[in-house]
Amino acid sequence: MTAFWHPAGDRELRIGLAGLGSMGRNHLRVIAGHPTARLVAVADPVAEALAAATAQTGAAGFSEPLAMIAEAELDAVVIAAPTTAHLPLALAAIGRGIAVLVEKPLAPTVEEALEIVAASRATGVPVQVGHVERFNPAVRELGRLLHDERWLSTVYAITSRRAGPFPARIRDVGVTIDLATHDVDICSWIAGERPVRVHAETAQRIHGEHEDLLFGLLHFPSGVVAQLDVDWLTPAKRRQLVVVGEEGMFELDYLTQRLTFTRATDTTNPRLIGGYAPTFEGEVAELAVPTGEPLALEVDAFLRIVREGGRPEVDAEDGLWAVGIATALLDAAARREVVTLDGFAARLGSAGAA
Repeated sequence: MTAFWHPAGDRELRIGLAGLGSMGRNHLRVIAGHPTARLVAVADPVAEALAAATAQTGAAGFSEPLAMIAEAELDAVVIAAPTTAHLPLALAAIGRGIAVLVEKPLAPTVEEALEIVAASRATGVPVQVGHVERFNPAVRELGRLLHDERWLSTVYAITSRRAGPFPARIRDVGVTIDLATHDVDICSWIAGERPVRVHAETAQRIHGEHEDLLFGLLHFPSGVVAQLDVDWLTPAKRRQLVVVGEEGMFELDYLTQRLTFTRATDTTNPRLIGGYAPTFEGEVAELAVPTGEPLALEVDAFLRIVREGGRPEVDAEDGLWAVGIATALLDAAARREVVTLDGFAARLGSAGAA
C-alpha cells in the first residue's frame, strides 16, 4: 500500500464518533463544542444513547460504527467503542483515508495492535491513541521540568498509583490492559526509554473474568525502576505519581492537577516527631500548573494533526508499546518470573514491512 492521506487544511473538519459509552459521551461533549470542527456522525448499537446524541448535536446516527465509517463523509473518526472492536474500526477508517483517534488501549492484544501500526505506516494515515494522561496539564508541566529544565539530572525511581472502585462498564479486559496501559506509557515517557524487563503480581477478587489488581515493576536500560500499583478494589479514586531523583522528588495528583517538588534534604540533622521518631524535612514548593481539561487538550492536538499533518504526540507505536508492556506484565504474573522485552522491539520494527 502507498501513502495517500493528506492533511485537511483550514476548513471545518467533519468528525465521526464510534461509541457512546462513558468516554464516548465525554468525546461527544468536547467535539460538539469545538469551534473548528463539526460532529457530523455518531454510531452506537444502543438506540436510546444514539437518539440522545443525535438530538443533542444534530449529527447523523448509525447503529453500526462500520456503516458510519463507510457511508459518512469524514475527515477523522474517534473510536470510543469497546477495546475488542478497535481493530476492525481502525482498519476500516485507515482504509478510507480517515484519521483516527482511538481510545486506549489501542487493542486488546499485541497482535491486533501490530495490525493497526502496520496499516498506519503503510498508508500514512495518522493514528493517535487516547492516552489522555499525557495531556493532563500537571503531567505536561512535569515533563517540561524534567526534559527541558532538567530539574532532576538523574531519575532514580517512579511510583505510580491508579486505584478506584470497579467500573461495571469494563468487561472485555482486566485492569492491566485497561488501566495500567496509562501508567506504563507515562513511566516510559518520563524515563525517555522503554523498559527491558518486567515483573508483576496480579489478583482477581471481584471481576468475573479478569484480574482486578496489579503490582508491577518496570526496569529501564538507564537503571530507572518504576513501581505500579493499579486496582479496581479501592473504594476511593486515587491517581498519583511520584518521581524521585538526585536533586529531589516530584509528587503529582492527576485528579487535582497538583504538582509539588521537594528538594533533597540534609539527612545529618533529623527532626524528632514526638521526641523520638526521626524525620527529615525538605523544602517543598507547590508548582504553578496551567488549567485545562486533558481530554479537550488531547482532541485539540489530534485535530492539529488532521489539519497540518505530522506525527501524533501519542501515536500508534506508543499505543502498541503500552499494550506490549502490559501484556508482558500479565505474562510475568502468570509465569511468576521476570519477563524480558528483548524481542518486542524487533516485532515493532517489522510491523508494516513488505
